[in-house]
Amino acid sequence: MSAQAPSAVILVRAERFTPNPATAADNAFQADAPGDATGEELATRALAEMDAVAAALRAVGVRVHVFSDADHTRPDSVFPNNWLSTHAGGSVAVYPMYASNRRHERRADVLEMLKSAYRVQTIVDYSGLEPDGIFLEGTGAMVLDHVSRVAYTARSHRADTHVLERFCTDFGYEPMAFDALDSDGVPVYHTNVIGCVGTEVALFALGMIPDVRRREQVRERLSVNGRKVVEITEEQVREFAGNAVELCGRTPEGRRRYVMAMSARARRSLSDAQVAAIEESCEIVAVDIPTIELAGGSVRCMIAGVHLDRRPEAEPALTRAVQSINEDNPVTADGRYVAIPAAD
Repeated sequence: MSAQAPSAVILVRAERFTPNPATAADNAFQADAPGDATGEELATRALAEMDAVAAALRAVGVRVHVFSDADHTRPDSVFPNNWLSTHAGGSVAVYPMYASNRRHERRADVLEMLKSAYRVQTIVDYSGLEPDGIFLEGTGAMVLDHVSRVAYTARSHRADTHVLERFCTDFGYEPMAFDALDSDGVPVYHTNVIGCVGTEVALFALGMIPDVRRREQVRERLSVNGRKVVEITEEQVREFAGNAVELCGRTPEGRRRYVMAMSARARRSLSDAQVAAIEESCEIVAVDIPTIELAGGSVRCMIAGVHLDRRPEAEPALTRAVQSINEDNPVTADGRYVAIPAAD
């Protein structure tokens, strides 16, 4: 297993997808749906995009766990990385969420799957901080360098630095907080829209960090172990170029392959030189998800990486259990695509 790039992911198949009105005020990346599109049409398009992401990841050998969600009160459940992260050594974190209608995206069945299929030693739940107005929205609020153990975090009301310090103490990361603003002076709502960290390459909009000294500290920390830093512009950030994630797949022959998953829109925004720099260490996997991007997030937001060790023979047992719950869900023989219904 790669320390930085997980070989398994969790996706949520949100059957009632729609841009969340409760998050529109502070998410500058969110957009209105086309005026002629009904809610049902939006949901249908989004489901096709979610399935395309799952298929693209399976095609490069990434193990994919898909959880179904038919609850119309969870419009953003397609973005599980905001409430969940997993960590080598068997640790799981559950996070406090800013929007009240997102808090019930947290699912016991996801945690149970992790405990059944992977070696989980500890679950640290910070969600009890929500009544105090303290939030840290997972790997949306933090971009984690699992190799150098750094948590890059743009300050916002979705990323409280006190709980950041607590997370870093609990999980063994160095906090690196900074202000990040767009050209209108609006704070970036989530760090993972301005950058991502891979094993040998990082994409980061360093120009959006106004403090020059802090900007150079971030640059130095990103590149200290020889990692190549590919700077992206604010315009590319608005095309979701920063909202990418490195994953570890397998070739048909079983060899390890590193991929950078992003949207087709993000890929189109990159220059030839930027693409070449990324492809020195990993293959770009790009999927067109224009409907999902209306909600202000892209491919990275859709993916909760699994950085845990698998239990031997856990996947076939899990597959049988899921089939007994819902025989209509698609499950492959190798267990890499598991569609699990939402718990009541």
